[in-house]
Amino acid sequence: MVRSTTIFRVSDALPLAASVDDESTEKALIEYKQQSKLVFRRLNANSEPACSIESGQYTLHYLIVGPVIYMCICDASYPRKLAFSYLDELSKEFQRSYEGKIESVTRPYAFMGFDTFISKTTRLYRDSRTLTQGTTAPPSGPSPHLDQLNDNLKDVTRIMTKNMEDLLWRGDSLDRMSSLSTSLRAESAKYRKAARQINIDALLRKWAPIGGIGLFFVVFIWWRFF
Repeated sequence: MVRSTTIFRVSDALPLAASVDDESTEKALIEYKQQSKLVFRRLNANSEPACSIESGQYTLHYLIVGPVIYMCICDASYPRKLAFSYLDELSKEFQRSYEGKIESVTRPYAFMGFDTFISKTTRLYRDSRTLTQGTTAPPSGPSPHLDQLNDNLKDVTRIMTKNMEDLLWRGDSLDRMSSLSTSLRAESAKYRKAARQINIDALLRKWAPIGGIGLFFVVFIWWRFF
């Protein structure tokens, strides 16, 4: 089932709205939510528009639509088709409700009132067996018929799946490589400067005695004959 939902802004990973999770869910998912923040800080408009990220007993699914990232944390066994249809439904309602306001907000969770729709949609998608069998939805759900929703489930065969540990490690490695590359460039510049100085010192040691003798003879001849 869908355990938790958060909606972020792509440009700066500012959280715009989220589900209201109970204390036990919040405690169980705290590590996964921290991981999701690390991932979303690295996303931009050119990132994969949809992806599933596996992390232990849970899978994090995200969908980028325009300037917004829609993310949900689900049980690892929860069908991907349902997860992305759930996110797609959130994206349509969120864009309809807040279009034109998303880029201007500056405080976190500025659209926290959207949790009402999140809650209703989460209840609709709670039982994956009911959804996939096409049973009629309860009156409180946002869609009138689950059989219609079942016909419109998103095709997720081409959506990429990644592992959270590999993703974070790769990102950390890229950061480390960038730091090492900067350090190596600095060290290389120092080495070149030191090498030039060593060459100059070697030339001075080689030619200074000869130059000194030549200068002595020039001064002697000038003094002797002029």
